[in-house]
Amino acid sequence: MGTDCLFCRIVAGEIPATIVRETATTLAFRDIDPKAPTHVLVIPKEHYADVVTLAEGDPGLAGELLATAAVVAEEEGLTTDGFRLMFNTGPWGGQEVFHVHAHLLGGAPLGPMLCR
Repeated sequence: MGTDCLFCRIVAGEIPATIVRETATTLAFRDIDPKAPTHVLVIPKEHYADVVTLAEGDPGLAGELLATAAVVAEEEGLTTDGFRLMFNTGPWGGQEVFHVHAHLLGGAPLGPMLCR
């Protein structure tokens, strides 16, 4: 991907991030504008625009992303009380960075899924 992708630049080490877990294929780091006490973004290192293109292009990598999210949830102490794992896809889905990423949110009651 070109240098305009924020998350590709984080993967490349060009932009700093607070990394909580890294594997050969995934990266998990704290969101700079957290929406919950724990808010970690989990991404594949390889660029895919959204969860649909990731699932179609590399289902195995999609599974690795979910596995990383599960490990981070455990390490962050979220598995007892629960957490939310959310993919925003496309403009209507609220996606702002077009590099697929899962939001791992927890650490407090999260309330309803959607606010109107």
